[in-house]
Amino acid sequence: MIDIRPFATLGHAHHGWLDAHHHFSFAHYMDPKRMNWGHLRVWNDDIIAPGTGFDTHPHRDMEIITYVREGAITHKDSLGNSGRTEAGDVQVMSAGTGIFHSEYNLEAIPTKIFQIWIIPTSKGHAPSWGTRHFPKNDQTSQMSILASGYAEDEGALPIHADARVVGFNLQKGHDIRYQLGKDRLGYLVPAKGSLLLNGQSITSRAGAAIAQQEALTLKALEDTEVVLVDVTA
Repeated sequence: MIDIRPFATLGHAHHGWLDAHHHFSFAHYMDPKRMNWGHLRVWNDDIIAPGTGFDTHPHRDMEIITYVREGAITHKDSLGNSGRTEAGDVQVMSAGTGIFHSEYNLEAIPTKIFQIWIIPTSKGHAPSWGTRHFPKNDQTSQMSILASGYAEDEGALPIHADARVVGFNLQKGHDIRYQLGKDRLGYLVPAKGSLLLNGQSITSRAGAAIAQQEALTLKALEDTEVVLVDVTA
């Protein structure tokens, strides 16, 4: 089963400084059919105006992954961490027993991000934060595990969840295969471009909820950048 969710069907809220689209129920957007996808709880498509951002606020017991599509996001938290994550790169904040943080767009242009929340497998972890580069080269198709709850995924940012966050960079006309497994759930969103997902067309910023698929074939209809969350049901 692959359920394509066009961008126009997502929840939407415009706060002036923040233009947010919600793949799942969040804040004032409520759809009982789109509460979560397994342990994937939130996927927000946010555009943050220059010089604005999320003031300091708390989280706990959630794995929060931020993928920067355009611009950059500047992070500060109560652990003393600070950093700037640029377009194409990813940061992970494991809220654990509790953390306060802020996220600002200090750039001269709007910053566009995917904000992804995954429910941890257990509570009580020490909070942490990290960022990493999404490596890209001239290969016609490329996959990189950006964040993972599995020790064997060396180089990925660690999360306390039975999940992976995977990035794909595909040139037009080329394809790549990803082994998901029929007992797993996937949720896929093109950050830019469009593709065929197991033969079904999906356009930029639309979502695809995936279940009971042993493997996924991604074929780029144009130069395409894709984010996939592979998670337990």
